[in-house]
Amino acid sequence: MSSDSESRVRPARTGTALLLSELGLLFRRRRTWTLLAALAAVPVLMGVAVRVTSGPPQGRGPAFLDQVTASGLFLAVAAVFVCTPFFLPLTVAVVAGDSIAGEAAHGTLRYLLVAPVRRAGLLAVKYAVALVFCLAAALVVAAVGVLTGLALFGTGPLVLPSGMTITSAETLGRIGLMVLYATVSLSGLGAIALFVSTLTDVPVGAMAAAVVLTIVAQILGALPQLAWLHPWLFTHHWMGFADLLRAPLVWDSFRENALLQAGYVAVFGALAYGRFTTKDVLS
Repeated sequence: MSSDSESRVRPARTGTALLLSELGLLFRRRRTWTLLAALAAVPVLMGVAVRVTSGPPQGRGPAFLDQVTASGLFLAVAAVFVCTPFFLPLTVAVVAGDSIAGEAAHGTLRYLLVAPVRRAGLLAVKYAVALVFCLAAALVVAAVGVLTGLALFGTGPLVLPSGMTITSAETLGRIGLMVLYATVSLSGLGAIALFVSTLTDVPVGAMAAAVVLTIVAQILGALPQLAWLHPWLFTHHWMGFADLLRAPLVWDSFRENALLQAGYVAVFGALAYGRFTTKDVLS
């Protein structure tokens, strides 16, 4: 039996203690740190590439990458933009997809439920852990982007797309809002992956299904013939945090994204609850 499995058969406590136990388990796993390290490598590679080539050609590369040489803080902005469509969703799909299916595959799910833990409570804790990882993943990308950008390019005048110049402190505040925006964006995917995780005892299958659904949603969102469907796709507002770089701040995308993701969390949370509370985990 693996060390993870051994730690899971210990008597579980309810409420906050169970949440802290699950968070501790998540951040003790090598897989978690491998995923975070892979995300951290993205802004580092971007920064080194820009530094070596003395900056990207105008009009090419990710949004705002042209401004990295003027201010290193923009490397964090560009890194979040690059990671949002695929890298961040991939890591979230791995963690959330493994949440229930992984326990079932290792035979530890039954031990959790032998303890005085209701299935609904366990499901809520698993989702909360996935949500914490969403925040941690987005924060790693932004923080490493800031540190790498400052180390390679320093700081300088920060010019927003509107032409307004803001201070470094204000830029850090905007980057923080982008981290929150990315976390909200991934919350719907986390609920979808959690639901898929209740359908199978094969963690890899749940992870792959969540990734495939993400890719399909983005492909559908790129087809103009399906414009009527776009507002309902959980990926529709993922790149909307460009509004957070406007002057003054525009909150429309943030509100619409939060409302959309809340709908996905409610629907797929209910589906996960319905499936998990009727699932036979003792046989």
